[in-house]
Amino acid sequence: MDDLYREIIIERYKNPLFRGELEPCDIRFEDENPLCGDHIRIDVRLDETGHVKEAAFSGHGCAISQASADLLLESIIGKSIEEIKSLSKEDVIDLLGIDLGPVRLKCALLSLKVLKAGVYGLGVAHDELVEGH
Repeated sequence: MDDLYREIIIERYKNPLFRGELEPCDIRFEDENPLCGDHIRIDVRLDETGHVKEAAFSGHGCAISQASADLLLESIIGKSIEEIKSLSKEDVIDLLGIDLGPVRLKCALLSLKVLKAGVYGLGVAHDELVEGH
C-alpha cells in the first residue's frame, strides 16, 4: 500500500493541481523550514459564506513538502475557517498515507503550519499550530 501512496506523492510533486497564486486572495501566508530550505506560500480565496472557494500554493522544496501542500489544499476546498482550524497533523499524515520520520514530518507539516498561521492571522507561524486542534 505504501507504494501506491509513494506514487501519489511523486505525481503530486511533479504535477500539482493547486500550484499557483491567487490575486486577490483573502488569506496569504508563507514560511519556510530552515532545516531543509523548504518554502511554501499559501493563498486562499473565500466565498461569500466564508468557505474556501479556491486555494493555491507556491514555493519550493522536497517532494514531501510540495505534495503535502497540494493534497492539503485539495482537502480544504469547501471547508469553513473553523474546519480548517481543527485540522491536525494526523489529517496531513492520513493524506500522505506513509510513515514519516521526524525530519520528513516537518516537511510534510509545513503547509499545515502555513495554512493555520494564515487562517489565524498570525505574524509568525509556530510549530504548535500543527500539534492538534
